[in-house]
Amino acid sequence: MTAFVPQPREGHDPAPSVLVVVGTDVHRFDRLVDWLERWHAGRPSVRVVLQYGHSRVPRLPGATPFLGHEELQRAMAEATLVVSHGGPATITEARRTGHLPIVVPRDPNHDEHVDNHQQLFARRLGTAGLVRLCWSEAELVAALDEGLADPSRFALADPDGPDPRAEAVARVGQVIDDLVARRVRQRAGGRR
Repeated sequence: MTAFVPQPREGHDPAPSVLVVVGTDVHRFDRLVDWLERWHAGRPSVRVVLQYGHSRVPRLPGATPFLGHEELQRAMAEATLVVSHGGPATITEARRTGHLPIVVPRDPNHDEHVDNHQQLFARRLGTAGLVRLCWSEAELVAALDEGLADPSRFALADPDGPDPRAEAVARVGQVIDDLVARRVRQRAGGRR
């Protein structure tokens, strides 16, 4: 089976591009923003679209706080590589558009989330080979450089084909997200 590599749409800049999605959580993810700024400084020809949510405003020309669903779908379809936080929905969407996502899970020890569910979920996906998991800036830089040198290494063979492992992991991730959201609501309401 031939690898699927997203192709630029007609009239789209053929320069390599990286889409980075940190999600919509109210916690900042400045650590990832910092890593990307440093990486991009040495590679100014790479177009970076960074959805930075509630993080600090990045010093990157393609930065935007939020993307609508259609904008996100278009950006994923046009991207050479996709970097994601550890959110199941974003990871699933990246895979659905033919990408092996590069995943940097949020870390509660850096006040990036309420707990470590993204780390647990991303570790399972990484072990199953469903994402390229990056715990450090060096791992992220290596993955990005590798992916730009050979985009086919981060492309799925059949993005439209069923992947029962990915579907099962996404369901588990959604259950975890639902449980965490319920716990946060309980704490906000004063119940424990």
